[in-house]
Amino acid sequence: MNPLKAILVDDEKNNLINLEQLLKTYCPDVEVVAAAINAAEGKSAILQHRPELLFLDIQMPGKNGFELLQELNQYDFEVIFVTAHDQYAIQAVRFAAVDYLLKPVNIDELQAAVLRASARSREKRKNLQLENLIQLLQEQKEDHRIALTTMKETRFIRTTEIIRCESSNNYTIFFLAGGEKLTASRPIFEFEELLKSYGFIRCHQSHLVNRKYVKSWLKEDGGFLLLENGHQVPVSKNKKEVVAWALNQ
Repeated sequence: MNPLKAILVDDEKNNLINLEQLLKTYCPDVEVVAAAINAAEGKSAILQHRPELLFLDIQMPGKNGFELLQELNQYDFEVIFVTAHDQYAIQAVRFAAVDYLLKPVNIDELQAAVLRASARSREKRKNLQLENLIQLLQEQKEDHRIALTTMKETRFIRTTEIIRCESSNNYTIFFLAGGEKLTASRPIFEFEELLKSYGFIRCHQSHLVNRKYVKSWLKEDGGFLLLENGHQVPVSKNKKEVVAWALNQ
C-alpha cells in the first residue's frame, strides 16, 4: 500500500521539524512531501503536490489555517489540525468532526488521528467533514450545522433542527424537529459546550434543551419545561436560576 502524501503547515519551524520526525518514527505509512511556514506557501504546496493528508496549524500570522482552507475550492484530502489550546478553534473543529491535535503533540493521539485519516482517505471520496467546516465558518451563526457521529454514519444537522438532547451514559440522544432521534457517540457535556452559544439550556444533569422550542415552564413537582413537541423535561433545583435567566434573554 502506497504511503499517504502529507503536507505540513506551521509558522514555527521547530514545530515542523518535530512533527516530521514524529511522523517518520511513529507513522511510517505517511510520507511528508512538503512543509510550509505560512498560508501562502501552504496553498502553493497543496496545489502543486495534491496531498492526501494535511497537517495544519490554526493560529498563524497573516492568514490563519481556516482562511487558507477557505481559499481552496476542492477538498479531496484529509486534514488534521495541530494547534495550541484555542477554544474558538477547537469548538469549530469539533462541530465539524474534524481531527485536531494539541501541542505538544501526543504520540498515541497522533497515531490514532493518522489511522482515522488513512481509513477515510482510502475510501476515495470527498471530505464532507472538511466541507462542513468551511460552510460552518462562512454561514451566519444561527445557520450553523453540527456533525453527529453515530454508530453507522456522520450526520450534519442544523442546530435550529435540534429540539433537545438527553444523556444516555456516554452517549447523547438527539430529538429533532422532524420527529427523528439520533444517538451520538459522545457524552452530553461535550455538546453543552458546543451548543450553549446557540440558545441551548442545560436544565438538568441529563437534559439539554433548545430555548426556541420551550413552550412553558411548569412549576409543579419540582419544575418541568414543556416543549413544542409535547415532551416534558425536568428542571433540577440547582439549575432553576440558570434556566430562568436563559429563558428571559
